[in-house]
Amino acid sequence: MIATSPETAPAAASADHRSWPERLSRPYPLVMGVLNVTPDSFSDGGHFLAPADALTQAKRIAAEGADIIDIGAESTRPYGSQPISADEEMRRLQPILGQVAALGIPVSIDSMKPVVVAWALDNGATVANDVWGLQREPGMAKLIAERRCPVVIMHNRDGADGDIDIMGDVAEFFSRSLQIASQAGISSEFIALDPGIGFGKTQEQSITVLARLNEFETFGLPLLVGASRKRFIATISPSEPDQRLGGSIAAHLIAAKAGARIVRTHDVWETVQALRVATAIWDRE
Repeated sequence: MIATSPETAPAAASADHRSWPERLSRPYPLVMGVLNVTPDSFSDGGHFLAPADALTQAKRIAAEGADIIDIGAESTRPYGSQPISADEEMRRLQPILGQVAALGIPVSIDSMKPVVVAWALDNGATVANDVWGLQREPGMAKLIAERRCPVVIMHNRDGADGDIDIMGDVAEFFSRSLQIASQAGISSEFIALDPGIGFGKTQEQSITVLARLNEFETFGLPLLVGASRKRFIATISPSEPDQRLGGSIAAHLIAAKAGARIVRTHDVWETVQALRVATAIWDRE
């Protein structure tokens, strides 16, 4: 297992917990930039696997206006990804995590493994992004509570089922996750909910979730939407992942209008610009 001695470990970045709710209250959503250090992510797998390439991309994301950099070292794509060990996940992260955190932008760790999240929080990450919403790995909720760090709780399923009420399924999942969080002692002020566009859903269900996103405001928690380059866009306008910028921005603007406080994107500059312009226009309504 990868370990870093106290003498050589980079200083963990300040989590700046007290600013989390304040930052989420600005007029337009926070923009979370995606950095995948994986060979098999659906859109950019292999592009940033080399540490030098990953750091260059992180600097680009920062310069383009990202508010958070979301680093993932294991692909969670619903189809075609290969599970990896915690050791391999940390091996991919070790050369870059501290350097990315040193850029001065909050870093979230996109991992479902408590041991990886704990290691990342010790090495510069300040936010946990759990694609299984505290429900897959025992110990995740306890870890988050102990570290008092912000956490993204994402809805997921082992497989899509076109016959279910997807809105009801997401709401029930969130309720279970929030009960787990409460029992573990996680403060609600550090929780964001992600309905998981493209995860455990048919393409039609992903569209439905986006269309009815404001229904999740009943939970009283910030919503995160990650529609960037997702497959549902191609069902509307046939395209490859790197040809879905327009669809991604459209989905994120609709999500922002419906109350999303964070959007997760591969295309930071274009998304930041679109959100700022849309917000300026909405303010004149």
